[in-house]
Amino acid sequence: MMPGNNKPSLHPMQSLLPRGRILLVDEDEKDLKYFTTLLGRMGYSVRAFVNYREAEGCLEHEHFDFVIVSQGSPAFKSHDLVQLTLARDRHTRVVVLTRCLEMNCYLEAMQLGAADYLEKPLAPAEFEHLVRTHCQPRKGEVSAGAS
Repeated sequence: MMPGNNKPSLHPMQSLLPRGRILLVDEDEKDLKYFTTLLGRMGYSVRAFVNYREAEGCLEHEHFDFVIVSQGSPAFKSHDLVQLTLARDRHTRVVVLTRCLEMNCYLEAMQLGAADYLEKPLAPAEFEHLVRTHCQPRKGEVSAGAS
């Protein structure tokens, strides 16, 4: 952990053995920081982006156990990212978060294979439950040798 990055302190074992790798994409920088902080406190390794194209580039080179993506707009700007994630590994859980529920976006996300579609804001306990429910690292991929 780098000093001055305003991330919460983790127990030393949490930083050595993350619970899983999460890709987080949200155009709202405040939401991005909020969710990144919560995930860090929970002990997850997080790659966070405000730009969908940058996240797609990262996804092409890295494996993630769970992907959380904001809807982006009524036009469902995160469509390509959801599709790319599931094309690479259909077992990766993807959750779409939105500030404004759009039935067409909901249907499209679910047809693409998203595990859930939820409205923001999410209380910390609700967000923690969401992540613990959907982030299931595959054995041996995150903390080889850990029990």
